[in-house]
Amino acid sequence: MDIQALLLTLRLAAVTTLILLAIALPLAWWLARSASRVRPAVEALSALPLLLPPTVLGFYLLVMLGPETSIGRALIAVIGHPLAFSFSGLVVGSVLYSFPFAVQPLAAGFRAVDAAALEDAAMLGASPAQVFRSVALPMARPALVTAAVLAFMHTVGEFGVVLMLGGNIPGATRTLSIALYDSVQEFDYTSANHTALALMAFSFVALLAIYGGRNMRGGQSGGRLV
Repeated sequence: MDIQALLLTLRLAAVTTLILLAIALPLAWWLARSASRVRPAVEALSALPLLLPPTVLGFYLLVMLGPETSIGRALIAVIGHPLAFSFSGLVVGSVLYSFPFAVQPLAAGFRAVDAAALEDAAMLGASPAQVFRSVALPMARPALVTAAVLAFMHTVGEFGVVLMLGGNIPGATRTLSIALYDSVQEFDYTSANHTALALMAFSFVALLAIYGGRNMRGGQSGGRLV
């Protein structure tokens, strides 16, 4: 297995997950509590990557971030190089592609929070920020864990977006999924098998963390009821 690709993939997934949670937490809270008329449009946009082919998203990002557009030229002036075919570009693409995997679990978790608990906290003088931080967020912690795990693992398994936007540069944009594809193309099935098994193991451990945590919480709740 390509250790360099493994480390780059884990780094990409970690950075992407942190950025996604920072963006998704306030957005999911707004989606769960807002009655705005624009909410359906925002929900549709946030869920669009679920249906959009990854190559389509990768293509438009490649064009938008390239030197032929005003956005691309502005970014080059700021950071000194184009985002396309760089690790930073992969982060941008990964954040957009994995966006619904962070937003939707969090929004569902916030919708399940007991409204009476939020009202009680507000009546006791807590500010909206304090209500969110001290009441809503702890009650939605399982959804937060689910969102983090799904965002991380979805980024680990990306192929189309990272290939379109980052190419295949060892040590810079070559992730595990691209390394697996290269091994198959070279008929190196032994290396491909090792990489595929690693990706399967990551996925199983991630699902075990989600479902195992749910079972533990369910058992504890049942014990308290008894």
